[in-house]
Amino acid sequence: MARYRGSRLRIVRRLGELPGLTRKIKRESGKRANPPGQHGAARRKRSEYAIRLEEKQKLKFNYGVSERQMLNYVRKARKISGSTGQILLQQLEMRLDNTVFRMGMAPTIPAARQLVNHGHITVNGSRVDIASYQCRPGEEIGVRNTERSRNLVEENIRFPGLANVPSHLEFDKAKMVGRVNGVIEREWVALQVNELLVVEYYSRQA
Repeated sequence: MARYRGSRLRIVRRLGELPGLTRKIKRESGKRANPPGQHGAARRKRSEYAIRLEEKQKLKFNYGVSERQMLNYVRKARKISGSTGQILLQQLEMRLDNTVFRMGMAPTIPAARQLVNHGHITVNGSRVDIASYQCRPGEEIGVRNTERSRNLVEENIRFPGLANVPSHLEFDKAKMVGRVNGVIEREWVALQVNELLVVEYYSRQA
């Protein structure tokens, strides 16, 4: 699941827009507006479980995390004081791959993960190749000082996945250096998801 290689647009048609997974969006008219599959156009009343499952899948596909990782994030969120759902979103948003994506250094989270895994990204001047690394306020996110790394990011900056950098981040395009100024606020999460239903889904497992 963390390395989904199937049709991304098929997932978007089923779950709705996933800004971290792909820049493609589902069509609003015609048969392609329906969910995928032979019976995609049939209207069926979804159960409460199906609705919670769908919200959970949105998080997994958008952020590219496995079921085990999701469960671990929920368990960690439950141990922290505050809204479990909001803390869960903050953990996912503060991952290094997502932070690179939100700064505009990559068009999607999978592309940002590839940059991180291939050693093109630095944190406080040191190369970090762990996509799940949790970024903390005060840390500086940069591009490795090699021609290949800078060329890759320079090309991506021209066509960012999202137009606006969230308020907890800043990014200097000229220097290709960003900074984490705080923890993301709920209103800046780009994904349309009901995180409380995700927490409910895992209530018997976490």
